This record gives sequence, C-alpha cells and structure tokens, in this order.
Amino acid sequence: MHGFANPARFLRLAKWLTPLLLVGGVVLILVSLVPGYLNAPPDRLMGDSVKILFIHVPAAWLGMGGWTTIAIASLVELVWRHPLAAIGARAAAVPGAVFAFICLATGSIWGRPTWGTWWVWDGRLTSMLVLLFLYLGYIALSSALAKEGSSSRIAAIFGLVGAINIPIINRSVVWWNSLHQPPSLTMGNSAIDAVYLYPLLGATLGFSLLFGAIVLMRMRTILADMQAEARLRRKAMQAAEGL
Repeated sequence: MHGFANPARFLRLAKWLTPLLLVGGVVLILVSLVPGYLNAPPDRLMGDSVKILFIHVPAAWLGMGGWTTIAIASLVELVWRHPLAAIGARAAAVPGAVFAFICLATGSIWGRPTWGTWWVWDGRLTSMLVLLFLYLGYIALSSALAKEGSSSRIAAIFGLVGAINIPIINRSVVWWNSLHQPPSLTMGNSAIDAVYLYPLLGATLGFSLLFGAIVLMRMRTILADMQAEARLRRKAMQAAEGL
C-alpha cells in the first residue's frame, strides 16, 4: 500500500488508469442503458417509470460507496498515516455527494407516480438525505482545513463517524415499516427479472468505473494544486530573503 505513497508513482499509475476507467465506464453505461430503456417492457404495476431504476440504483450504490471510500481512506490516514489517504477522501466527497443527490432526485421522481407523493419521511429516504448533508459538511470541513493548512485528521474522524449512517441506509427497509420496497438484490438472490437485471448490473458497473475515474482525476487535480501552492510559497520565501 505504501508503494503508492509517492505522489510521482501514483501520478504515473493514474495517468493511464484514468482514461481506461473513464472510457470503459462510459461504454458500459451506454451499452447497458440504451438496450435497457429501449427493450425493457413496462412493469405490471409501475409501468415505464420502473426504468428509472437503471439510474436510481447505481446512484444509491455510489452515494453509499463514496462515503465508504471516505471512511476507508480516513482509517488509513489515521492508522497508517498514508500521505495520499486524505487526498483520496477529499476526491471522493464531491462525486459521492452528486450521486447521493441523483439518488434522492430520481427516487422522488419515481415515487410521485408510484407512491402518489414526491417525498415521505421514510427511513430509507431520510437516512439518504442525512448522507447528503454529511457530504456537504465533510466537503466544507475538509476544504476549510486544506485552505488553512491545518491537519486533516479532524476531517478523517468526521469521515469515520459519518460511516455509521451507511448500514442504517442499507438496513432501513428491514428495520422499519417502510413505503420503500425491500431489497431486490441480495447475496446470491435477485427478485428482479433478467430483462431489468442485466442492464441494471451493467449500468452499476459502468457508473462505478466512471466514479473511479472521477476520483482519480480529482486526486490529480488536488496534487497539482498542492504542488503549485508549494512552488509559490518557495518563490515568496526566496523573494523575501532577497530583500
């Protein structure tokens, strides 16, 4: 793991891995969504609105996956002091927040014809909304700490504490009486017909690859900003010494 702690080595890896993930993700999304939307029949109860699941489910998965990435990176930072862990956590926050918002938006659109309302204070919906607020708080906190040059350990602790919400989101439809349907995909079992399942799995994998590419691009951007800021500070110090 510490073999990639060197920023130069990480940047060499990310340089060829980023376009690979990006292109692979976009292609997989297209080959999954286009046949899914064109060929999947309307559901007996939900009609054509069921096809929102091709966007909604991957967004929910990556909304939770983004914070899981933050929590793992935070743990690595706190325990092993990995120099790129804090950067990885910061890089995952914005795309994770975007996917959490997409999940809430598509769920609301889906809920209007299915439940007859845009929003209910359901356990799954409420815990996902809390996740979005956690993302916004983490983004603000980590940005402020980076701007002040303070230790990122406070943000790492926040990332670990916020991870408590992930199992709550996952199990909310089981623990509480909920309008939201129970889990349709479990280990080794699926309640979804194959005509919906395969495009859904392909879209989920495609969006996951896209998420990985975005995280790598953001890590490279953060590193470039840090290097540029360090050069400016060195030049400012040299100029001050020359006076």
